[in-house]
Amino acid sequence: MVDVGAKEETDRTAIAAGLVSMGSEAIEALKKQDLKKGDVLGVARVAGIQAAKKTSELIPLCHPLVIDFVSIDFTLHKSHVVIEAIAKTSGKTGVEMEALTACSVAALTIYDMCKAIDKSITIEEIKLVEKTGGKSGNWKRSD
Repeated sequence: MVDVGAKEETDRTAIAAGLVSMGSEAIEALKKQDLKKGDVLGVARVAGIQAAKKTSELIPLCHPLVIDFVSIDFTLHKSHVVIEAIAKTSGKTGVEMEALTACSVAALTIYDMCKAIDKSITIEEIKLVEKTGGKSGNWKRSD
């Protein structure tokens, strides 16, 4: 692990996004909450939040952080669901991995709960969108 002992604590935020593509039948079932496994987006939100809290246990050499805030939001489109995960902390290292992990696990949860309807679901474009705080300063994706 990288030694962050001498680093100054700063407020840090990271935003990650991704999308889950699926057929219209699965999207409609998702919108109507008509899936056998229950409230897909509610479960995916909780799974993503839990994943953010467990990031250092999943990714070797990732520092354990005190997470001050995590949110997961979903936007449903005709053929896909966009996921946005926001993580915040005040600490010596960033929360990018926590936001990315939250987004990834939320996407995997959607896949798991919808796969009975659509075997062709894909998880795509999981990426860091923006980060603030820390020595390297602020960064925002330009594309």
